[in-house]
Amino acid sequence: MARRLAFARNGEVEIAFETIGRRDGPAIVMLHGFPENRDAWRKVAERLADRFYLILPDQRGYGPSAKPKNVEAYRGRHLAADVLAVAQAAIPDQDFALAGHDWGASVAYAVAFTHPQRLTHLVIANGVHPWCFQRAILEDEGQRAASQYMSRLKAGDAEARLSEDGFRRLMNMIAGFSRSDWMTAAEAEAYRLGWSLPGALTAMLNWYRASPIVVPEVGAAVATAPVLEAPMEKMTVSVPHLVVWGEQDEALRPACLHGLVDFAPALTVERVPDAGHWLLHERPDTVAAKIAAFLGR
Repeated sequence: MARRLAFARNGEVEIAFETIGRRDGPAIVMLHGFPENRDAWRKVAERLADRFYLILPDQRGYGPSAKPKNVEAYRGRHLAADVLAVAQAAIPDQDFALAGHDWGASVAYAVAFTHPQRLTHLVIANGVHPWCFQRAILEDEGQRAASQYMSRLKAGDAEARLSEDGFRRLMNMIAGFSRSDWMTAAEAEAYRLGWSLPGALTAMLNWYRASPIVVPEVGAAVATAPVLEAPMEKMTVSVPHLVVWGEQDEALRPACLHGLVDFAPALTVERVPDAGHWLLHERPDTVAAKIAAFLGR
């Protein structure tokens, strides 16, 4: 299977991306989350490569992509601009479907809000719409408890704590989000090598430090948050929207989907009962089949 690594430029920031599949097929840009890299989508992409052109970026801070030092560089508008730069480099002036998992879902939503004219479809795999996520954190006890790790990742000592003992805590975090028996020893070592790149761990954590999402302590009273005060019309998904949801996710609870239909009039939700947060690894056949069916409608 032909694979090619290239780079796109967003101002001074270079973003690495890999392409797989048929250049004459419909294009899908696939965005990974924390603490992964472009390989997060590989198993799914390989199952779609006979029909589609798959574009897998290493988002800023990951792999060979640039790792700006300042927190501001990880605001949503910059991450969305990276995606558009990659699309322009890989498929100039061509519309594309956009898929995102975990943090990649947050970036995918940002692109859908601000540049819907570039998209044919939006696919989210266990990721969250910002308004629905923020409301779930404030109103759902289970989601607030599950999101407490976000505050720990913003702390000044997070790099030191996560890198101890060969990134033991970071590996444990992966296992804590849902089952991780899909990870081989070779894959675990590849993750550690990526996290060990100069500036990588701080860059990865800066995604959390730049986030506007408010995570109060369990039991604390909070009336609202900036995300909930933004105009709802600015967070609308106007393109056909698929959510593939592994129901065994321990990091993102079912409350995160409540209210999503109010922002996405063309919404389809496909639940996968026997998968969790890492459903791209756990059930790649299922995810690929659901994406292919959705894009083929």
